[in-house]
Amino acid sequence: MAFLYDTLLQEFGKRAISQVTVPTHLSDNLKFGQRPYQQEAFQRFILCHSENFAGKPNKPLHLLYNMATGSGKTLVMAGLMLQLYEKGYRNFLFFVNSNNIIQKTKDNFLNPQTSKYLFNDKVVINGKEVFLKQIDNFDEADYENINIKFTTIQQLHIDLNNTKENSITYEDFTDKKIVMIADEAHHLSSGTKAGNLFGSWEETVLKILHQNFDNILLEFTATLDYESREIINKYKDKVIYKYDLSQFRTDKFSKEINLVRSLYDEKERIIQALILNLYRQELATTNNINLKPVILFKAKKTIKESEQNKDNFHKLIDDLSEQMIEKIRKTSTVPIVHKAFQFFETKNISLNEVAQRIHINFREENCLSANNDSEAEKNQILLNTLEDENNPIRAVFAVQKLNEGWDVLNLFDIVRLYEDRDGKDGNPGKTTLSEAQLIGRGARYFPFALEQGDDKFVRKYDDDVSNDLKILEELYYHTKEDSRYISELKKALVETGIYEDDVNLETKKLTLKPIFKNSELYKKGYVFSNKKLPKNFDKVKSFMDLGVTKTNYRHQLSSGGGRVSNAFFELESPVSFDEVIKPQDIQLKDIPKHVIGYALSRNPFYYFDNLSRYFPNIRSHSDFIEDKNYLGNLEITFLGSYNRLREISHFDYLQALNGLLQSIEVEIKNNSTDYEGSEYYPQPIHQVFRDKEIRVNKYSERAKSQSETSDRFRVNLDKEDWFSFNDNFGTIEEKAFVSLFSRRFEGFSHKFENIHLIRNEREIKIFDKYGRAFEPDFLLFCSERANTQLTFQVFIEPKGAHLIGYDKWKEDFLKVIGNEQKSIKMYTDTYKITAVPFYNYGNENEFKKVLESTFEK
Repeated sequence: MAFLYDTLLQEFGKRAISQVTVPTHLSDNLKFGQRPYQQEAFQRFILCHSENFAGKPNKPLHLLYNMATGSGKTLVMAGLMLQLYEKGYRNFLFFVNSNNIIQKTKDNFLNPQTSKYLFNDKVVINGKEVFLKQIDNFDEADYENINIKFTTIQQLHIDLNNTKENSITYEDFTDKKIVMIADEAHHLSSGTKAGNLFGSWEETVLKILHQNFDNILLEFTATLDYESREIINKYKDKVIYKYDLSQFRTDKFSKEINLVRSLYDEKERIIQALILNLYRQELATTNNINLKPVILFKAKKTIKESEQNKDNFHKLIDDLSEQMIEKIRKTSTVPIVHKAFQFFETKNISLNEVAQRIHINFREENCLSANNDSEAEKNQILLNTLEDENNPIRAVFAVQKLNEGWDVLNLFDIVRLYEDRDGKDGNPGKTTLSEAQLIGRGARYFPFALEQGDDKFVRKYDDDVSNDLKILEELYYHTKEDSRYISELKKALVETGIYEDDVNLETKKLTLKPIFKNSELYKKGYVFSNKKLPKNFDKVKSFMDLGVTKTNYRHQLSSGGGRVSNAFFELESPVSFDEVIKPQDIQLKDIPKHVIGYALSRNPFYYFDNLSRYFPNIRSHSDFIEDKNYLGNLEITFLGSYNRLREISHFDYLQALNGLLQSIEVEIKNNSTDYEGSEYYPQPIHQVFRDKEIRVNKYSERAKSQSETSDRFRVNLDKEDWFSFNDNFGTIEEKAFVSLFSRRFEGFSHKFENIHLIRNEREIKIFDKYGRAFEPDFLLFCSERANTQLTFQVFIEPKGAHLIGYDKWKEDFLKVIGNEQKSIKMYTDTYKITAVPFYNYGNENEFKKVLESTFEK
């Protein structure tokens, strides 16, 4: 039997899953935008909850999300709450293993004043404001709002099995359908692992679930034990989504991990970390990035050790001098440390000033101990808001308390303040595994962007390893040089998926050929792209301008009419004329204006400040009601009996208007985005494309030269003047396209000259009408021999068959560009911007025809 996540893929396919609409009542009410994998988490639940398919879990529904540390599981929980509220659920039970996590989660769900609050200021579902309420038991719940009880699994177990006044009981779960949400859910399987559920937390949870056929249990964990047969048997039909650390890192949502090991003593290791901390801060400031990098100092076993580390640290900061900094400058062999000192020199920051700035940054009041429970609770707000501007903390001292449930984005250095190891036979010990888990938590990416349109939540410099800003995408783990320990730690990190050993990586140099650098295109030509801009609604002057077409609304009037039927024959005569349901169209201009105004006032979407965002040309609600470009030209079809249609009341109008307004709201939201792509703008080619270095896995296809790949696609690009770089270290599909172009070049060159195929290593982005970013793999430039002043710029994207459906929007975008074929005049030259649909080796013949026809339009 396959895992549930595989079953969904087999039943629906990746393309069908990606095309499931995430409802506006979900996406619009979350404060933070959803990343693609979070959207897929919602799409999978919607399919699983609403569709019937072979392998669908039985009721009561029990599902598990296996999602990486740092991937935003809490946002997924919040979105699923909104979705299930809309489906009729009102009562939610959130439980976890730790009191610290409970407090943090309460803030995320209930406290709008915190930076990590998950919802918008107003939560509006089906046109009605909904509140999130904390309750102690479900007797306090109300049907209008989202009611949440927060507890630990330990407390839940005690409350249910030792009944006392005002505590919840098993009976609370029989007459109300409950959604249970379990975070860090790997703690819930101790009974399964032991082979005996009796008396366990796990038994308590499952007993609650089965109190009501409509109950739902949603578990979340980053660490599902796929090596345990018992765990796999329990969860095989429940794991709805697997998005592990390996995929999280591959998708560039995490920091990269670097191990900084040296033969320095403890003090010198700390000073080296402090120098890199200051370098990050000053580099970020230089680039207008607001960053306060944090260091974690890790003790091995005891709180006493950690407290002594903190005391030692404060003494070191008090004594820090220019001479101590100079010693590191002279003796460190770590390349990034050399780079830091070069930066300080360039910015005229003296070594004495380096010491002074570190001294100021790491004053005692800027350092925090997070060890015993009382301290952790007292400092919970500081620990969970380290990124906030008004949070002064620069250093955290800890033993084990932060290994689970800690969310921090601006942790960039972890200093290991002990030197022994507990591995055996080359395998990591318990301490090392714990260290790997802590590093995984610290690997959460700090969001930043230098240019409008850049995705600030993903790494940007993987393919530009010499870029100074790459250090802002890296977490450094500082330790004593010990080959056996480092080997064990690497093994633990690789197994988590958050680390790729340097041994497996190699650097490839991409060099622009001299013949390309000497070409007219490189020296005087332009490349065209566009930018991501906030959506401009200024030109929107009607519903039609936002694509609103479903403005005809049918409303069934309530009626007392009815009859009784026997299973085998009618007991009553046919209905009379009066009971026949008839339609009647009523224009909104004929409905009392105050009723329409009241309907608008009941739905926050139509509050004027929000409405004028979408339709900035309206001056008032009266405009919106009366103007024929908006409500003034609409009508509602009322359905009812002859007598009922003669007695339509203001309340009937109100109900019908609520339905009409909700349907218009949904369509406006579906057709509107916050961003859009701008018009094309030129950049000199010599300023955009340059020599660069990329890092690739030495065992992947990308490590192979085009001249080293399989025989079918082998080309010696050194000898091909039309290819701008010295080589192509691409995927097999990208190499297949280059091979095709090589074979077609001779015929192509009969009609065109100045032919240059440039591999796009993240230099050029284009944005579609929704503001989605796309980086086509290749740009083809060529001029007609008959008209050398006309230059074509063609976007080309090879795509593996397994990704064509998933990336369909990109191909649709390429088709739009190809159909538009925009011409842009630059002095005496004209550039025609165009594109072709995806290249795939399986559709090569079709692609050839489309590519050649592109130049004939």
